[in-house]
Amino acid sequence: MINNKFFAIDCHCHIYPEKIASKAVAGTDHFYGTVAVGTGLVDDMLERADKTGVDKALVQSVATTPHQVGSINRFIAAEVARYPERLIGFGTLHPASEDIAGDLDELQALGLRGVKLHPDIQDFKIDDYRALKIYELCEARGLPILFHAGDSRYDRSNPNRLLPILRIYNRLTVIAAHFGGYSMWDEATEVLAGLPNLYVDCSSSMPYLSDEKICEYIRRYGEDRVLFGSDYPMWTVEREVPRFLSLGLSDEAYSKIFSENIISLLRL
Repeated sequence: MINNKFFAIDCHCHIYPEKIASKAVAGTDHFYGTVAVGTGLVDDMLERADKTGVDKALVQSVATTPHQVGSINRFIAAEVARYPERLIGFGTLHPASEDIAGDLDELQALGLRGVKLHPDIQDFKIDDYRALKIYELCEARGLPILFHAGDSRYDRSNPNRLLPILRIYNRLTVIAAHFGGYSMWDEATEVLAGLPNLYVDCSSSMPYLSDEKICEYIRRYGEDRVLFGSDYPMWTVEREVPRFLSLGLSDEAYSKIFSENIISLLRL
């Protein structure tokens, strides 16, 4: 519990097997020009969560090639099995897979609760025809998709590409990370706020934004539609939680964003 008051779930965490963690973290640092705070190992993540009062974490990773999908999903499921009271797992899919339905069957059989896609790193556009099968199947099966959303350097995951997917697959629940548009936050809120099947998380945003902007985005999306996320290991709850608490939101808003919204979304 944060401050013995708020049950908290960090809704955006990346974890990796020990043998590849340092390489994976370095790759993300290179892609974004950042220096990660954490190691990318689940025990490091949980130790930091314990110090801050965060109760659970939604963990994920992404497949850069189709053949990585199965091994990543089995790894995430195994880590959730190690810490069933602390972790919630999302699997990954890849639009170039020859058997998306089979990949999704395995993902669900492993007990994973949703799908994480990162169009910029996986090198596809959100509205690419190859990805439509993923959306169709996830919509039919009631599985949410957590998208990395936005990057002003590219045009793969930007709001203009996410908007038609939200409208066409209007029974698909989407979590758009980084307030809907990393490095293009204003545009994202203008395009996406108010869509009934959309949630956003606040990960990898607060270090770049003023308190006024963060509060504005929460108001525009609605406190019922915002999730707390750190984007571990790039950032950690040790910094993100105090910053979030400093915004001076109501206790009701903090309770929703820290846990109630994700509990409702995933029917936990």
